[in-house]
Amino acid sequence: MATTRHAHTVWEGSLLEGSGTVSLDYSKLGEYAVSWPARAEDAPGKTSPEELIAAAHSSCYSMALSNVLTKAGHAPTRLNTKAEVTFQPGAGITGVHLTVEGEVPGIDEADFVKAAEDAKVNCPVSKALTGTTITLAASLA
Repeated sequence: MATTRHAHTVWEGSLLEGSGTVSLDYSKLGEYAVSWPARAEDAPGKTSPEELIAAAHSSCYSMALSNVLTKAGHAPTRLNTKAEVTFQPGAGITGVHLTVEGEVPGIDEADFVKAAEDAKVNCPVSKALTGTTITLAASLA
């Protein structure tokens, strides 16, 4: 069964001086302020498309890795995944770096890293970001 999720953004003003609000419509979990400074500079209290992509990627990747590990007979106790999305004004998104630390009973470091790489390639968000370089650092806790 296919699922479709939706969000929307209302933007007011020019790119540099304007601002907007992104709304998570499907889940109704909230509305978040966005602006150019939040994207290209430092603007605490506001989000950016890259932060939202990082949230999507870290959660999708964690689910994919959990699935890979479970299918291999090593259900994880805990996975802690961080996604860092780099945005360069004028160039766009230049890369994503995933860092994952896992608590996985009965698996060695080499097999964990192999599973982590598999999940990196096959995670649906990774597949959606195929035009971007995605790097990974994986380790057991």
